[in-house]
Amino acid sequence: MAGISTHTVTNQPPPLVEYDVFTADRALVEAVERYTEPALREEVLAELSALGRASGSAQAQEWGVRANEHPPRLRTHDRYGHRIDEVDYDPAWHRLLGKGVGAGLTDAWTRPAGHVRRAAGFTVWTQVEAGNCCPLSMTHAAVPALRTDPELAAEWEPLLTSAVYDPALRPAALKPGALFGMGMTEKQGGSDVRANTTEARPLAEDGTYTLTGHKWFCSAPMSDGFLVLAQAPGGLTCFLVPRVLADGTRNTFLIQRLKDKLGNRSNASAEVEFAGTWARRVGEEGRGVRTIIDMVAATRLDCALGSAGLMRQAVAQAVHHCAHREAFGGKLIDKPLMRNVLADLALEAEAATALTLRLAAAHDDGSERERAFLRLAVPAAKYWITKRCAPLAVEAAECLGGNGYVEESGLPRLVRESPLNSIWEGAGNVQALDVLRALQREPGALDACLTEIGRAHGADHRLDRAVKDLFTELADLEGVEGRARRLVERLALVLQGSLLVRHAPSAVADAFCASRLGGDHGAAFGTLPSGLDLASVVERARPVS
Repeated sequence: MAGISTHTVTNQPPPLVEYDVFTADRALVEAVERYTEPALREEVLAELSALGRASGSAQAQEWGVRANEHPPRLRTHDRYGHRIDEVDYDPAWHRLLGKGVGAGLTDAWTRPAGHVRRAAGFTVWTQVEAGNCCPLSMTHAAVPALRTDPELAAEWEPLLTSAVYDPALRPAALKPGALFGMGMTEKQGGSDVRANTTEARPLAEDGTYTLTGHKWFCSAPMSDGFLVLAQAPGGLTCFLVPRVLADGTRNTFLIQRLKDKLGNRSNASAEVEFAGTWARRVGEEGRGVRTIIDMVAATRLDCALGSAGLMRQAVAQAVHHCAHREAFGGKLIDKPLMRNVLADLALEAEAATALTLRLAAAHDDGSERERAFLRLAVPAAKYWITKRCAPLAVEAAECLGGNGYVEESGLPRLVRESPLNSIWEGAGNVQALDVLRALQREPGALDACLTEIGRAHGADHRLDRAVKDLFTELADLEGVEGRARRLVERLALVLQGSLLVRHAPSAVADAFCASRLGGDHGAAFGTLPSGLDLASVVERARPVS
């Protein structure tokens, strides 16, 4: 009937927008304060808060949406038939990358507390749009590999740590900043990079080569340079492949196609061919894995940081929705069963944040003991935190009901993104086997981890019992490969438990130890035991809009 309104919007939460993503995350703020020297604390917190406000802005969120709705497009040839091998991105992608570079997310190497402040920033910026974090991660991680060659490091490091983003394809020496990619895997080998067949032929005694072969995955193919592995006369070797040569000509870098991926749609991942491609050796011939391993370790930590960021954003969205949505006579957040689900999700996200920031602090410390700690703790954290991301994202989407299945909510993008970090830089089995190698070859790594765990000895009986169970696992290493995942899971959980018992509020530590270490937990989220202060856990995770 005319004049009757049938569309009145009620009982819908306001958008979670125009808020400080960093300061709204109490666990992250506390971790930064914990690992930052008092003299630096005010500066670092202000810097991260500025990035947090940018991340929570409507503008940045719109950039994230656009970059995924308008994914990159490959142009192999120009209108005249010349091979150009260019990838076109939506302008939103360039704005995101420019903001990430300007915020220092490619540089943990030149500033005090650099790894902690970058790790926190990376966690925050991931929540805007995860795809652009791939080139940010690889650029940051390339620095330790390049430092094996002082001449290359002097040439490239100032560009990689620059706060200026320049997307133009031109010689790196003419640019104020540069980005890096990486090409390790090939279709016949995957993670078994020693099966690579790309051939490197020396050009001269100055460390220059030509490469012939292919790479099955090469992310961010419009970067200024790439670290790749190829078979030189002396064995598998690391090389730097510039996108544009010093004289301004394009290096031979044939992009065959872009991958059609489940998520991470904004970021181009390509199959590329090398055909007489010019490259410079990085490190010694035959030591390619050793040269690039520090880059891999850095990107593995970024996988864990990225998953921690995705989990935090999923929890923030779920808690925000439930704080405003009413059903069955009250706010969803006040319903005992929903509170159980939200608290369970919040525990997972906070545990991930606690462990990843502890690893970043170990990088800043740089001592021999902390390096040993990282050798074991990084693959364990990468394995466990990235594994927990996907089920958490799905459960968070369910908290929004049907709204969580609709693209406009943002949850579907988080769900699609959530498996990536578990697969990238070595899937779960690769991480588990890496932990076993560290246990067998580097006894100092286990000692460093047990020392870290032992700092909470006696503070919680469930943690103490879980540590004893871990000792039992470690005492029986016969046939350990078949149960390596079980061992790595326990190691990651007791590390998280030790950190939460020492640093988190008692409500968080108690709930984590009861469920994750005490065994009083079901197979799904929302099965925490009774008697816990779940309201405090949920309130701590609530974002302020």
